[in-house]
Amino acid sequence: MIEGDILTILKQVNALITHSHIVLVSGRHSNAYINPDKILPHTSINDMLGKMFAKKLKHIDMDVIIGPAYGGVIFSQWAAFHLSKIKKKEISSIFTEKTPERHQIFERGFDKLVKNKKVVIVEDVTATGSSVKKVINAVIKAEGKVVAVCVIVNRDAELVNSETLGIPFFSLAEYKIESFDATICPLCKKNVPINIDVGHGKKFIEELKKNS
Repeated sequence: MIEGDILTILKQVNALITHSHIVLVSGRHSNAYINPDKILPHTSINDMLGKMFAKKLKHIDMDVIIGPAYGGVIFSQWAAFHLSKIKKKEISSIFTEKTPERHQIFERGFDKLVKNKKVVIVEDVTATGSSVKKVINAVIKAEGKVVAVCVIVNRDAELVNSETLGIPFFSLAEYKIESFDATICPLCKKNVPINIDVGHGKKFIEELKKNS
């Protein structure tokens, strides 16, 4: 399956929104948005993506796959399932959890499953790599070794890659999303309505009303 196929599938399940006015989590504005949560209910797609992860990672020597909460949890399971078949050994699948400070940490004794193990991180979408970096730090703290990172969509190949992470990095697709500071947003200047159904659009409008 080529990259375009993944992006087509994202559109089919409304995970990829284009030609809109989105307020991203960062506060920046964009005309596009990827919401991988829309993929999660579709088991056949999750299965397919797991196979694609396995194909990308089959040459990596690993013991454990980690998915950052919450989006990476299901994809980690499917990737580990298919890689276990390929490698003819059990590849464990665990996940990190978010703290109120938005860190990624191990709970449930999962840190014991990471110690002295070769770890692969599987994520849905990466824009700045911040979530992945938090998981890398959690693995290091648990005395494991991250040997690769793989994501479904990389939104910025110049910012997130093997060189910037210092670890082999792979993606199933790349999709550049242009974003703008709210003060110079061309969509705002054209009075394009803000999408309040995804991202932080609703919160942004509420803040505008408070400050007006």
